[in-house]
Amino acid sequence: MTGETSTPTPIRDYALIGDCHGAALVSREAGIHWYAPLRFDDDPVFFRLLDHARGGAWEIEVEATRRISREYLPDTAILRTRFETATGVLDLLDYMPVGRKREAGVHDYVSLTAPGWLVRRAECRSGEVFVRMRVAPRGEGFEHASAGFEIVDDGAQFEDGSTLWCAAEIQPAPDGDGIEAAFRLSEGEHLNAVLTRLRPLHDPRTSVDTAFHATCAFWKEWSDYSRYRGPYADAVQRSALTLKLLTYAPTGALVAAPTTSLPEEIGGGRNWDYRFCWLRDATFALFGLSVIGYSGEGRRFSEFLSKRCLRPGAEMRIMYGLDGDPFLPERELDHLAGHADSRPVRVGNAAAEQRQLDVFGELLDWAHLRRELGGKLGRDERALLAEIAEHVCDVWNVPDHGLWEMRGPPLQFTQGKAMAWVTLDRAARLLGDRPRWRENREAILTAIEQKGSVGEPPALTQSFGSRHSDAALLQIPLLGLPLSDSMMEATIRHIEHELRRDDAVYRYLGDDGLEGGEGAFVMTSFWLVDAMLATGRGDEARALFERLLERANDVGLYSEEIDPETGAFLGNFPQAFTHLSVIASAQLLHLYETRGRKGLSGTNADRARRLVGATDGLAALVHTFVRKCRVRLRSSRASVLMIGEP
Repeated sequence: MTGETSTPTPIRDYALIGDCHGAALVSREAGIHWYAPLRFDDDPVFFRLLDHARGGAWEIEVEATRRISREYLPDTAILRTRFETATGVLDLLDYMPVGRKREAGVHDYVSLTAPGWLVRRAECRSGEVFVRMRVAPRGEGFEHASAGFEIVDDGAQFEDGSTLWCAAEIQPAPDGDGIEAAFRLSEGEHLNAVLTRLRPLHDPRTSVDTAFHATCAFWKEWSDYSRYRGPYADAVQRSALTLKLLTYAPTGALVAAPTTSLPEEIGGGRNWDYRFCWLRDATFALFGLSVIGYSGEGRRFSEFLSKRCLRPGAEMRIMYGLDGDPFLPERELDHLAGHADSRPVRVGNAAAEQRQLDVFGELLDWAHLRRELGGKLGRDERALLAEIAEHVCDVWNVPDHGLWEMRGPPLQFTQGKAMAWVTLDRAARLLGDRPRWRENREAILTAIEQKGSVGEPPALTQSFGSRHSDAALLQIPLLGLPLSDSMMEATIRHIEHELRRDDAVYRYLGDDGLEGGEGAFVMTSFWLVDAMLATGRGDEARALFERLLERANDVGLYSEEIDPETGAFLGNFPQAFTHLSVIASAQLLHLYETRGRKGLSGTNADRARRLVGATDGLAALVHTFVRKCRVRLRSSRASVLMIGEP
């Protein structure tokens, strides 16, 4: 087999596997083109995703293939790719083993263990199949050079620290790029291949069956704890599983995406590193996950923010590293070709240095939601929240770079002002109102109405003095600001007129300090669904939501952006914010159906209480009892991952 295919794999054609530490992307043809084994932000072992010719990959080729299909095993993150050939049928199972620690309780899906393995299990379902594979890892630092290797009994050891464990006959690739292997399987036969980054104490193939059953049980048990009972349950659960995959278990951080530098425009330069945790994701994650039953993940994310990121007296950042590191220096890797020749490839993110006013409101909204869901705010945390509110009183009228992290001159963004109002409103709800907070809330509201709107009836604009719109304003109807219904309705219509293209919604149009263009953000289309519901356009909202569900790829995943004309996926993939938006919109649709437009009024905390309350009742109690019995049965069998005990 050759070391590369003729054209780069489209972003849409990838699926995600992972172990809540690292992640891999698998193409529709079963090539692993991105693999960061131990941490999302590690230099990858394979990165053909970002350099088609020289990035390294683990490719699979099945002779005489006629049809390829794939799916996740139900309620898991285990990917099954089926090859139907002229001579037989092969199933390829791809996964990274994960399970609960030995000491974890039956309900503990936060205390994880993962050996850092990548497992590929080829099973012949019928007839006979002939399979070839090539494994070509790269060294640290996104190096082009293939890692040196030594072929050993049943495998190969690479100089980058990776070891391939495989019983097939292995030989050097003819072009010197990695190793190749070939094997033939008849019906009922299988072959396991395991790639390890840290050399284990034993042959991991002796534990593959244990690891598979533990991994399968772990994901099924975790899925069973969803209490979402509304429509579109499959899409909601796949989004929840994706978010779990994007959670870094050692700290609870949620990465925006497991990739860097996937382009917002093919051939363009808007290519950013998303392997970090954005503070603004906090409220969305806590709302989306906690309300459908995953309070442990919401609690862990809250602990990550409060214990690792928010330091009293220190400037609050908009994003942090997986361990809470506030410094994420950005650099360009000029030697890489980029995805589909889209340069530059970047690691790190300079936007971490920006001033973004909205982040304070998102933090206070997170704290308010957290308390209303039963969390406790300690004395130090309350003091920090009060300090933030006082800070916002001082800086709310200072220009910033806005929610979208524009790299041009700072502006007076209207959405940022609305979030400053949220900061002071939630501070009052949490800590008791204070005259200075009340006075500044009133001043902010007056400024928004007088400087941040245009037309009659007035519609909110992107920034003070501007006539342009901004999709970030779609959030405002759900923030609880005392703005008129007519202004909210006019704002949404303004956004649709200026930024909507069929079902896609661009963030904004116009100069933002960067060259080139971008696609339409997928999450902003879901925000339009939410805004429609908040203003009583329920039938339109549902129809749009259902069409958006059809925009996912074949395994239910979404990218950051989409090309409205071609449907091509753009930006980093899969995108946490998009999947958070799927969950939130589905819940709001359910709330709208059961309680009408009034059910969406108020704050995120108000809606969360209503949604949690909607799961009460005898039916929910019966379901919970049955679910827990099923979980305990699985737990008694194989949910604890015991590597080293085949």
